[in-house]
Formats: sequence, C-alpha cells, structure tokens
Amino acid sequence: MSPSVPLQEMIRAIRSARTQCEERGVIQRECAAIRAQFRQSDNGGRSHNLAKLLYVHMLGYPAHFGQMECVRMIASPRYSEKRVGYLGAMMLLDEKQDASLLITNSIKNDLSHSNQYVQSLALCTLACMGSAEMCRDLAPEIDRLLRASNSYIKKKAALCAVHIVRKVHDLGELFAPAARSLLTEKNHGVLHSAVVLITELCERNPETLERFRKTVPDLVQIMKGLVISGYSPEHDVAGISDPFLQVRILRLLRILGRNNEAASDAMNDLLAQVATNTDSTKTVGNAVLYETVLTVLDIKSESGLRVLAVNILGRFLLNNDRNIRYIAMISLQKIVGTDHNAVQRHRGTIVDCLKDQDASVKRRALDLSLALVSASNIRSMMKELLLFLSSCPLELRSQAASGIFNAAERYAPSQRWHIDTILHVLTTAGGDVRDETVPNLIQLITNASELHCYTVHKLYRALLTDISQQSLVQVACWCIGEYGDLLLRGECQETEAVQVSEDDVLDALETVLQSHMSSPATRGFALTATMKLSTRITDNVDRIRSIVSIYGSCIDVELQQRAVEYNALFKKYDHMRAAVLERMPVIEKNSPGHTNGESTGEPVKDIQPAKVKQGGPLLPQQPANQVCDLLDLLGGSEEPLQPSPAVAGTAPGLPANTISQAGGDLLDLLGGLEPAPLAPAPAMPVYEKDGVTLTLSCEKQSDSGLTVTLTASNSTDSDISSFTLQAAVPKSVQLHMKAPSGDSLPARGAAKVTQMVVLNNPNKVNLKMRVRISYNSQGSAFQDTVQIDSFPGLSAAGH
Repeated sequence: MSPSVPLQEMIRAIRSARTQCEERGVIQRECAAIRAQFRQSDNGGRSHNLAKLLYVHMLGYPAHFGQMECVRMIASPRYSEKRVGYLGAMMLLDEKQDASLLITNSIKNDLSHSNQYVQSLALCTLACMGSAEMCRDLAPEIDRLLRASNSYIKKKAALCAVHIVRKVHDLGELFAPAARSLLTEKNHGVLHSAVVLITELCERNPETLERFRKTVPDLVQIMKGLVISGYSPEHDVAGISDPFLQVRILRLLRILGRNNEAASDAMNDLLAQVATNTDSTKTVGNAVLYETVLTVLDIKSESGLRVLAVNILGRFLLNNDRNIRYIAMISLQKIVGTDHNAVQRHRGTIVDCLKDQDASVKRRALDLSLALVSASNIRSMMKELLLFLSSCPLELRSQAASGIFNAAERYAPSQRWHIDTILHVLTTAGGDVRDETVPNLIQLITNASELHCYTVHKLYRALLTDISQQSLVQVACWCIGEYGDLLLRGECQETEAVQVSEDDVLDALETVLQSHMSSPATRGFALTATMKLSTRITDNVDRIRSIVSIYGSCIDVELQQRAVEYNALFKKYDHMRAAVLERMPVIEKNSPGHTNGESTGEPVKDIQPAKVKQGGPLLPQQPANQVCDLLDLLGGSEEPLQPSPAVAGTAPGLPANTISQAGGDLLDLLGGLEPAPLAPAPAMPVYEKDGVTLTLSCEKQSDSGLTVTLTASNSTDSDISSFTLQAAVPKSVQLHMKAPSGDSLPARGAAKVTQMVVLNNPNKVNLKMRVRISYNSQGSAFQDTVQIDSFPGLSAAGH
C-alpha cells in the first residue's frame, strides 16, 4: 500500500483482510506512512492523513500520535483543515490530556471569527471536551455569543453554555440574563437550546429557580402556540408540532411548578389543554402526553387534572406497545398512595396486564395489583392474584406469595377466609414462601379455636394429595399432632366430615417420614406429630413407640436426638407424657417475634427456632442451652425462664413437687449440667438510609478473637433482593465472613438478614471495619459504604 492511498482505498483494504493479523499489518503500514508524512514540514495532505488516522482510531487501534497534528490543523487558516482538526480534537483529546490546553487560544480566536461555521466548530469542540479551566477562560465569549444576532450561533452557544454550567456551577449566574432573553426568539432551535439551558440552571441553583418562576407565563404562551398551531412542514412530526420542544418545555414547567402553588395555577389550563388535544394514536403524541402526566402529578395541580392524568395512564395500559404499558404502570405505582381511588378505576386493566407475555410488564402489574388491594376488593383481587400465582413464572412466585400473605393479613374478612387463602398459596407455591410463613400460620390456626376441626380436616386431605410442598406438610403435621383427636372424631360442621382411622393418620405421617422429598425439619414435625398422637389415640400406642424408636439411630443428628428424648418419655417419664404432650395454649397476638400472621421485626434467626421447637419441643439449639430447653419444657429450671408460646406441650397443671423431681431426674440423665443463660450482646445502629437499617453487635470469643453480628432490616413498602454485605479490615486483622441468613429483605421489616463476621486481632491494633451494602429495590441497584470505628461493649477488651 502506497503512502498516498486515498481513505476509500484504505477502508477497502482493511475490510478485505481475511484475518485479524492481516488487518493489523495493513493498519501498521498505513500508520507508519502517516507518521512519516506528519514529520514533513510542507505536507499538503494533512487533513487527508488525519482523516485516515481517525478511521483507524474508530477501529480501536492507537492513534494518540495524531494529537499534536490536530492542534496544528486547528490553528490553520483553512476551513477544510480546521474542520478535520476540530473533529480530531473531539475524538483524540479530552480534558485530561495536556495537549487540550494548547487549543484554548485557537478556540478563543475562532469564537470571534467572521465565518459562522468556524465559530460553530469552536463551540462544538468546547461543548464536547472543554475542561473546567477552559470553561472559565472562555465563558465570557460564550455569553457574548448568546446575545449575537445569528440564530445559528445562539443555538450552538446555548448548548455550549449547558456544558459549562455542568463543569463549573458558579458560572450559571453569568448565563441567566442571556438565557431569559432567548425565550423571545421565534427560531425553534434557539428556543429548544434555551429551555435546556434554563432547565440546567434551575436544577443547579435554588435562587435561579425562584427567578425563572417568573417566566412561567412566557413558557405557557410558547407551549400554547405549539399546541394550536397549524401544519408546519419544518417542525411537524406525525401531526404534532415540534414534539421535542414541547417535551422540553413540559419538563421545565414541572421543575418550576414543583412545591409552588402560584406557578402551578398558571400552568393548569395549559396542561389540561395539552392532555385533551394531543393525539394519542401515535408514539409522538404519547411521548407528549406522558410528559404532561408527569408534570401534572409532580406539581400542585387540581384534583380534576390529576384524575385526567391517571385516565391517560389508564389509556396507556390499553396500548399495544409494551414499552408504553410499562411506563404507565411505573407512573401509577408512584401515585397509588396519594391518588388511590383514581387508580382503582383502572383495576381491571391492570389485572389484565398480569396475563402479559412480557416478564417486565408482568412484574410491574403484580406490584401495582398488590398495591391496589383494599378491604372493599379483597375477595375479587385475591381471586385474580391466586389465579396468577398458579401460572406465574418461578422468579415471580416468591414475590406474589409474599404480597398475598401481606394483603390477607391486613384485609382478611374472616379467619376462615384467611386460613383458606394461605393454605391455597402453600398448596400452589409452598416451596417459594418465606421461612416465617409456617410459624405465622400455626399461630393463626391456634388463635382460631372454632376452626380447629375444619383446619385439621382440610390439611389432612391436602397431605394425602401432595407431600412435595414442605411448608404445607409442616403445618399439616403440626395440626394433626395438635388436633388429631378432632380428626379421628369425624364430626365437623364447617366441612364435609371424613371418617379417618388411627392407622390412616399414622400411615400418612409415616409416608412423610420416609419420603425422600421431606427435609430434616419436615421429618421433625412429622415425628413430633406422631409422638403427640400417643396421647390422643388409644389402640396404636405400641406402633407409635416402634416408629419413634426406629429414628433413635437416624443418621440425622437432630432427628436422632429428638427420637431418643421421646423414647425417654415413653420409658422413664411415661407418667408425665400426657401432660408434656397436651395441646398447645392459645398464642397471644403480641408474643415476642410474631403478630397474627406478620413478623414484628425480630431477626430471622429468632423466628426459625420457634418453628423448629414446634416441630419438636426437645430439639436443642446449641449445647450451652440444652438443659434450659428441657427444663423449660418441664417447668423445673431453677432460673425463671420466659415460657415460649411456640413450645409444644407445656404442662401448667403439674404439681410443683412432681415438676421439681422431674427436673432433677433430667439433670441426672444429662450428666448434671447446670443451665447457663446467655446475656444478649449489645447492639448498635451503624447505618440507616432509604429505609435500610444495619445494626452491629459483638461477642468476644478469646483474647484476640471477636464475633461481629450484622443485622439488616427493611422498613420500606417494597421488598429488597440480592442483598449482600462485604467487609474490609486493617491488614493485620484476619477476617472470615460466614454465610448470611438470606439475601432478601421483606417490606415493612417482616424479617431480617444476619451476617456473622469472625475477626482475629492478634496484634491488638485499633479495630476498624468498612462495610459495603449492595441490594436491588424496585428494579434499581443500590450500593453504599459505611465505616465502623467503634464496637459496642469492647472498650475494655483491648480491641
């Protein structure tokens, strides 16, 4: 390839290269030729060579050696060279390059050039890559050009001023008077750039915002002229007169009318006119309508105008374009709290969007449908939501189930309806519900004493039908263990009674125990239910004893220990078995850690033991408090322990001496261990922002060892997913992060996520920790960092 090959020939040669190696060879030869010609003083083809170099740069190959050639060509008096030089500067230079400072004087000279196209080149380059220093030096020149008579130059100067304001906020005051005068221009290009400049100024400075609120009448007149103007070939787009300018003006009006009643009143009539006269059959018209809706909802508009805006969004939901439906639901989600009744009118359309094929539209429709549930429509909305749950994608099933639980808890018309709804969810999506669902439903069933017979019959039939849904099976086993006598009695007024024998019930529980689908926790529920039936039936106690004894050698340690303890009740404490396994008392609604169907915000690690204890009252949580759990069961601890309402089989009716003697025997059985109540570690809030709270508690393990527990909660109205914590400590400190308790934070503090961090500080350095918090909420990703300099309760520990 010769050095003088034209640009088109070079492009053809590069494109015809068969391999990447061949392409690199072509480019290297051409770059070498370009370098050689750059070194020649009397080079007549500089613009031609620089153009070829810019193409090489576009392909991703290094072209930095052309920066100085750009500087020289910008200083050239010829327009053809200036044009390529400025283009090269915009592509090869940025504000971090020292060479960019060399063109400041050339730009200043060209801004005063007699040719408008040379001035335009300088303005475009300054707006593209001008540094803060260049902006300060050339700002007076830009202000002068804003007052020029040439509309072409004023348009370019206004857009350049926008870049300068973004780079140097203090220079906004310099351009404010000129920007105000540009609103009197008739040229649409100048008006558009002026509105963009004023918007930028108002967003940067509150004082400037107050000053430009006086321009609302002028903006209203400009907008009215666009709305009522006839056909203009120069500005018409699909029957709408200059929609780009209309959208910009509406956006500026939204900023000016926010939190200002006078400015809002001045634009109410205009917004109503735009909303009613704009054609909504074309995408262009929908763009203007959408911006109008956002403006109406953001300013202090009249109630009738807000209803009109909601109705426009309702029409958007009927549009065939999924993008329009999506943005309509996002907007409705934002206002459903303030204009609930207006949004309710479009409930049917929103529910229909649950059947949309697009996953994003379906997710937004689910969020909005859950927000629309109220006491007056709970039955009809729940019917639609349950229908959606049965066919929704797997990634939405957990969110749908959680939303249904919250809505049922808040607006349930009756306890039976509440129980039926939750059982329906467990039957459909039992594997996708939160961990606290089982203890919450158990509490609800316990409190509904008149529905015990109905519930145990319904759950027994569900257990025979499907044992794959673990949450449903756990609740069913619990109810059969508690109310098995009602099931065997065969009398139920609430539902059709089914005659069930003792063998049938035990067969069902044995099926759960032997199924490969049953988790260890589910087997624990089934084994405890089997044990409880020993006091509710009469003919099959030996079979129950045989089932329990089998699991005394189970490979699962927890299930084995449970079976061993139950065997001890059969053999050594058979006289106490009836009292220990009697029916649970009614759980108070304000019991610690739970409310009726809703967690009060106790950590998940505190909720889960309640579920496990219900499955088996003697399951130890940790070696230090095994005896405490056993003594709590029998009521014989020397220390006054708070009774847990979730522990099955409390025995309030036992004589005091019997209880004391049993407690002593049990201490004998376990080797004379003494109960050692653990003092809770002090907790300290270390982060609170956007509804996310992070607390820290510490526990000293050794002279240099420390366990830090981070607990996160979410007080917002939307669920948080992909929640992760990352920690960093000084180099001399060893850090080990254990697995978190989960990666999602339910709305309104329904549950928490805990993360344990083990630190080893052998050098006793001043301990500090930096924690990065990352999560997704409402489709957006958030990330923040917090530094922890003090650790509660460790001032005396030397950390």
